[in-house]
Amino acid sequence: METKKVAFYTLGCKLNYSETSTIARGFKEKGFQRVDFKDKADIYVINTCSVTENADKRFKTIVKQAQKVNPDAFVAAIGCYAQLKPEELADVNGVDLVLGATEKFKITDYINDLSKNDFGEIHSCEIEEADFYVGSYSIGDRTRAFLKVQDGCDYKCTYCTIPLARGISRSDSMDNVLNNAREISEQGIKEIVLTGVNIGDYGKGEFGNKKHEHTFLDLITELDRVKGIERLRISSIEPNLLKNEAIELVSRSRAFVPHFHIPLQSGSNEILKKMKRRYMRELYVDRVKKIKEVMPHACIGVDVIVGFPGETDEIFLETYNFLNELDISYLHVFTYSERDNTEASYMEGVVSKNIRAKRSKMLRGLSVKKRRAFYEKQLNTERVVLFEGENKEGYIHGFTENYVKVKAPWNPELVNTLHRVELSEIDDDGLVRFNFTQALVHE
Repeated sequence: METKKVAFYTLGCKLNYSETSTIARGFKEKGFQRVDFKDKADIYVINTCSVTENADKRFKTIVKQAQKVNPDAFVAAIGCYAQLKPEELADVNGVDLVLGATEKFKITDYINDLSKNDFGEIHSCEIEEADFYVGSYSIGDRTRAFLKVQDGCDYKCTYCTIPLARGISRSDSMDNVLNNAREISEQGIKEIVLTGVNIGDYGKGEFGNKKHEHTFLDLITELDRVKGIERLRISSIEPNLLKNEAIELVSRSRAFVPHFHIPLQSGSNEILKKMKRRYMRELYVDRVKKIKEVMPHACIGVDVIVGFPGETDEIFLETYNFLNELDISYLHVFTYSERDNTEASYMEGVVSKNIRAKRSKMLRGLSVKKRRAFYEKQLNTERVVLFEGENKEGYIHGFTENYVKVKAPWNPELVNTLHRVELSEIDDDGLVRFNFTQALVHE
């Protein structure tokens, strides 16, 4: 019997990538061969995202790409958008199956018959039913893996659909996370990135109950002791959940790197209140100060949303100036887009699309300036670089522990190795060149 081929396309966040990887391993166990999305497959699985308007639009384009390669292929949609708007996805020409939040990990149970459907078949749940936890991790390249430790969110931010798409906050058991971390390190992967929807909330709702057996601090304390993992990175953590104890642990840690990604969303307290965020800007300043106090070389990334309802020119400038004065390293800028069934979509003070775009451009410009200033401060210092596996136009790239991106002429022997280097100069493309100071690092 001919081996069936399956291909995956992932939209959105690191969490989606870790889940795609786990689902792909499930297909492999059932005897499927995984191929690239550009190649001919019997099944195409698209893991969707609903955070921005753009992700919705891209879905149709991706379905068309799959159909172009194989018009007879079976197309399945999973992920956040599939949970929020299953009918909309099922109506897209060529889509055969749409699975909601509880069904996506059981996808292989739904595809006994690979013949095309006249209409997309939907298996979706009420999001209240998504109260169990499925652990996952991604191994896409040899260098790093995304390890999921938590899912869902109990926060009620007025712009966000994630609680509707992923359900209540729930966590993996400590044993499971540690076992997954060991499995990853045994495969020669040097860096693990912890991921989830709201990872600072770790310990809540283990297996759907509300028992706080372990905290985020317990989790990172134990992970730091796992032998064989060279680097651990916290992907994104809410400022109100990033406690001093966790910051201090990272500063003393064997494996955790001095890199934090902390969502801010707005530098205006008025807008933060409208967003129903759980902190004011003063707390954010306090978190940045604490990190820089114990780790002056730490890299701090910031999420910010522009064009939220009620954001006047004055309020936007308040955010701009706040970020400009803050000792941070780069920004992830999101242009606000209205999402169905969110409180913000009914708010007054709508900002026009062209003004949203203009503000977004201003903050992206600020991000370039911030990253450059951060890189300049790191010149003439010694750092440890983990090299990536791709040959990009004759260069190999890598990241220092504090997330400075470096480049060197391509050398396959450097792939997935750690080297101590001295950062020497910033190249025209904004990346950093270096001199080797020590061969392979074995911590």
